[in-house]
Amino acid sequence: MTQLSVNLNKIALLRNQRDVGYPDLYKHAMLILKSGADGLTIHPRPDERHIRKDDIPLIEKAISDFGRKGIEFNIEGYPSEDFIELVKASQCDQVTLVPDAPDAKTSDDGWDIEKHEGMLKKIITDLQKAGKRVSLFVNPDETSVRNAKKVGADRIEFFTGPFAKAYEIKANSETRRIYTICGEVAAEIGIEVNAGHDLSLNNLEAFLDSVENCLEVSIGHAITDDALKYGWKGAIERYLEICKKPKIALC
Repeated sequence: MTQLSVNLNKIALLRNQRDVGYPDLYKHAMLILKSGADGLTIHPRPDERHIRKDDIPLIEKAISDFGRKGIEFNIEGYPSEDFIELVKASQCDQVTLVPDAPDAKTSDDGWDIEKHEGMLKKIITDLQKAGKRVSLFVNPDETSVRNAKKVGADRIEFFTGPFAKAYEIKANSETRRIYTICGEVAAEIGIEVNAGHDLSLNNLEAFLDSVENCLEVSIGHAITDDALKYGWKGAIERYLEICKKPKIALC
């Protein structure tokens, strides 16, 4: 089964449009957890356009107040000095390192790990010593998967934008095969798999059928849209129905 981590960025983005204190991030985090999500994800940016530094204690409080064991807190971001200090001071369980520019609207490419090998090795070791599981955001190619293992990452997070795009235009058989192969390589070399970016109710089942060893999906934009239609409980139940069903590997 695959864990569902809900990204809170879009809730924070809506809140920041007006200085009135709502939507309340703590209350929404609690609603999401009560609706069955396995974890919460945030991706703070330097300009704090959505998540702010002072949101982190609120999210940690929501997880603590909810009280169910096993709820995970994942923080994504570019590994600047400020970001590293932020996550080390937090109670997050997992840090997902992404190669975003400061002004990027969203994560749209994986790491060139070979180019940044020295930096990533040092940062990964530092975060692991601080008790954090470290995941690297990667493109679906075998070299990236193997290089992630080489620099010491605990997990990879597949960039699933290409999968979503191919699925939308019904030209995804080759794309699915690529993700399946990369998932198999990850299993073979002993690195765990997460996934995220543009996953939705439309394409999630197909993706999980393609990468049967995917442990966690992080979904924000689509699930927030679905929550506007179905409420958090209705939206999360729909995603969990997909995440928790037995996977069928494609040949």
